[in-house]
Amino acid sequence: MEDKAKYRPRIADNLLKRKLKGKGAVLIEGAKWCGKTRTAEQIAKSTLYMTAPGMADQNIRLALINPELLLRGDNPRLIDEWQVAPQLWDAVRFEADHRGALGLFILTGSSVPADMSHVIHTGTGRIGWLKMRPMSLWESGESSGDVSLNALFDGAQNISGISQLDLEKVAFLACRGGWPLAVDMDEETALDQAFDYVDAVTKRDIQASDGVERDPERVHRLLRSYARHQGSQVSNACIRDDLQENEGDALDVDTIASYIKALKRIFVIEDVEAWNPNLRSKTAIRTSDTRYFTDPSIATAALGIGPQDLVADLRTFGFVFEALCVRDLRVYAESINGKVYHYRDKNGLECDAVVHLRDGRYGLVEIKLGGEKLIEEGVVTLKSLADKIDSDKMKRPSFLMVLTATGNYAYQREDGVYVVPIGTLKD
Repeated sequence: MEDKAKYRPRIADNLLKRKLKGKGAVLIEGAKWCGKTRTAEQIAKSTLYMTAPGMADQNIRLALINPELLLRGDNPRLIDEWQVAPQLWDAVRFEADHRGALGLFILTGSSVPADMSHVIHTGTGRIGWLKMRPMSLWESGESSGDVSLNALFDGAQNISGISQLDLEKVAFLACRGGWPLAVDMDEETALDQAFDYVDAVTKRDIQASDGVERDPERVHRLLRSYARHQGSQVSNACIRDDLQENEGDALDVDTIASYIKALKRIFVIEDVEAWNPNLRSKTAIRTSDTRYFTDPSIATAALGIGPQDLVADLRTFGFVFEALCVRDLRVYAESINGKVYHYRDKNGLECDAVVHLRDGRYGLVEIKLGGEKLIEEGVVTLKSLADKIDSDKMKRPSFLMVLTATGNYAYQREDGVYVVPIGTLKD
C-alpha cells in the first residue's frame, strides 16, 4: 500500500468529515482508481477490505450469517467494496440506528450492487452519499487555484490569476486524466493508465456490474462511439447508427441501453442533466441528458489517441476539453452544495455548463479552447441566455464565465464576464 504520507489532499476530505457529523454512515461511490479508499483511509480508525485476497469468500459468507462480526472495530470503520455483500447495507443501517451515534461507518464502492432485492431499508436518515470523481486539476496540482468558484458566487470583483498551462500541457492532462496513481508518474507511463482502465472496464468490470457476459470488443466499440458523441444529446438510436457506420457492429437500441446502464453502474459514464430555468418566452427546452464520461481520458483511451492527436485535431480537442472542464466543475461544485447542468433550447441556444447551488444561486459557463474569437462567441451565448431568464421568477445569474484552455491570465471583462483559464480554477 502506498505510504499515507504521500496522500494528496482531496476536496472530498472535508465533505466526508462533514457528512460523518450528520449521519451514522456515509457511502462513497465512484469509478475504480479515483481514490475512494485512500480518502476514506485518512479518516477511518479501522478497516475491513471485503475483497482482500484469500478473505473475500469468508467475508461474503459472514455478511450472510453474522454481519455484526464484520462491523466490529474502532469507528469510523471503513468497509471497502461493500457492494460484494449487499446484506451489509441493512446491518450498517441497523447499527447506526440502534447505537444512536454518528460517524460510525464509511462504505466505499466502485459499482452499484447488481441485486438489492433482499435489502429491506433504504438507509434514509441513517446513511449519507458522497460521489467521488477522478482528481480535478486543483487536486492534482496543475491548477494554481487563484480563482475560487465559491468566491465567484459570492460576487468577487477584479479577479486575477495566472495559469502555467499551454495547449500541449492541457492536451496531456486530458489524456492522462485525474487518476491519482498517474499524477506522479512520468508522462509516458501516466498515459498508459487510462488505456489500462479502459481494458479493465471492457474485459472485466462491466461483466461484474450485473453478471451479464458481454463481448469485450463490442464494449470497446460502444465506448468509442460514446466518445465520438460526448458533449452531445444524441439518442441511443444515433449511437446504433454510428456503430453500424463506423464500427461495422449491429447492436440494437435495447442492447445499447443495457450496455450504457451497466457502464453507469460502474461510474464510467456520468451524463449531465438538462437545466430547466424560468424563461421570459415560451421557448421549448431540450430535456435530453448530455453524454459524458466521468473523466476525459476514458474517451481518448477508447479512441486510441494521445495529446498530439488532440493538438492536431482542435475540433476533437474541444469536446475532450469540455469533458475535462465538466469533471472539474462537478468536483468544485460538490464542495459548495452545487450541481452541474447543461442548457439547450429548440432554437439551438446552448450553454455548456450551469453550476446551480442548493440555495438557488447559479452561474453560467461557456467552455472554449481559447482565442479572442472563441471567447467572444462564448460571451454572446452567455449574455443571450442571461437575457432570456425571467428574473421575476428566479434569481439573476451570480456570474457569467468563459472557461478556457489557453490564456495566461484570469480576469473580468468590462462587461462583467469572467474569462478564466482552467489552470487557475478551484472550488
